[in-house]
Amino acid sequence: MTGLQLLLGVDLGTSGLKAVAVDLRGDVVGQCQVGYPTSRPEPGAAEQDPSQWLTALASALADLRSQLPTAQWLSLGLSGMIPTLVTTNADGEPVGPALTWEDARAEAQGAALRQAVGSDWLYERTGQWLDGRYLLPMWERIVEVDPTRADNTAWLLGARDYIYWWLTGVRFTDPSTATGFGCFGLASGEWLADVLAVTALRTGRPLPQLPQVRATTQQSPLSPRAAAMLDLPVGLPVVLGSADSVSAALALGVTSPGEVAYVAGTSTVILGVSDHLHVDPSHRYLVTPLALGDGWGLEMDLLTTGSALTWLADLFGITAPEIVELGLVVDPMDVPVFLPYLAPGEQGALWDPELTGTLSGLGLHHGRAEISAALVVGLVLESRRCLDVLAEVAGGSGPIRIAGSSASDLSFQRALASSTGRTVTSTSVTEHSARGAAMVAAASLGLVLEPIAVEELVISPGDRVPWDLATARHNRTLSQVQSFANAVPSRERER
Repeated sequence: MTGLQLLLGVDLGTSGLKAVAVDLRGDVVGQCQVGYPTSRPEPGAAEQDPSQWLTALASALADLRSQLPTAQWLSLGLSGMIPTLVTTNADGEPVGPALTWEDARAEAQGAALRQAVGSDWLYERTGQWLDGRYLLPMWERIVEVDPTRADNTAWLLGARDYIYWWLTGVRFTDPSTATGFGCFGLASGEWLADVLAVTALRTGRPLPQLPQVRATTQQSPLSPRAAAMLDLPVGLPVVLGSADSVSAALALGVTSPGEVAYVAGTSTVILGVSDHLHVDPSHRYLVTPLALGDGWGLEMDLLTTGSALTWLADLFGITAPEIVELGLVVDPMDVPVFLPYLAPGEQGALWDPELTGTLSGLGLHHGRAEISAALVVGLVLESRRCLDVLAEVAGGSGPIRIAGSSASDLSFQRALASSTGRTVTSTSVTEHSARGAAMVAAASLGLVLEPIAVEELVISPGDRVPWDLATARHNRTLSQVQSFANAVPSRERER
């Protein structure tokens, strides 16, 4: 490998950190992954220890360093999960655990803040339908339940922002990550002063500082402290990068209207592209600046997909791929209806934090195969709901580009193609967001890396009729569940 010049990409994901090294031809010449746990100390909680992110980062970079001389490294790009809150003191040290995007304990604060500033007004300016998974509501909840932590907090950072600070000593965020705060103006490119003022008024204290918003290609040198701890060259360019969703879309080559990135992991990101800033009157999708260029991502996030498959697999004592294999040998109309909102809540085309998982029509004749099929069918149908919205808004002529382990099964991909009537292409590459981070790192140097080569597997649509029937039944069950929930006082439901 003598003479190679390499771009590094690191993605801080929900369940682990992935790192890749890519040469100037776009070939991945090194990669690794290091996991870390999520703590769930109470219902709705999803916490992580930022020090474990740093341990994972050091381990991953040491692995790549052992394979590839650091003299060949041109720059290091980042991407990360959003919204995930890190509260730090004035010195940048974390105060308390990080609250990941799975943490649903601030729903009441999110709804109240959204109402206080005006739901539609806020969505039109931020492209986000604010709920408890955004950083400002999370902060409001901290003030209420842990005032000591609030007293010691000087900065509110996203997860990737914290890693960037640790590496460089500066506190920046990019436009796509900034959307996760719930107060970033898409058109202005700045924090919305009105929202910040309302938050300060509601909490009765000044808001901690927020990072400056910079372009994804922003470079800062690796600090001497971080270089010594990681055994890397001082001054190595560290590139800010973007949110994991738009980083993955970039890596998959989804840059034009009509194309869709379907990135399936713990959750599933379904992202289309618009060439203009376009919000939806029914707020069925989020609007996110793309990682590179002037376009916009129209994004929907199914909160439980891979995590739902893993959950059911653990119950049955088998693997998640076996759940998919069991599930897709059954006709979608011959199984119970499974509404797969297990987070609880949903952020796909249905934006409702109160949705919960429901299994309807269960009988004694149903076994593992039918229940597995019900979950898989539910995931396909919620995916179809999102994809139909994108087809309506951005055009449905382009392919659905699939990546990620929880959608890697060929039968699942065929079901997605048939249910939507659209062509599906796939790649087995799992380090998509890290690869996108490397592409942004290249762009910061004036270089161009090609997106991941799509494998030759192209799945054409099949018979859509059974899926149309299953969709009608799925939506009918959803309406019945929602009607029942609305008829029962929330206090009784909580009991």
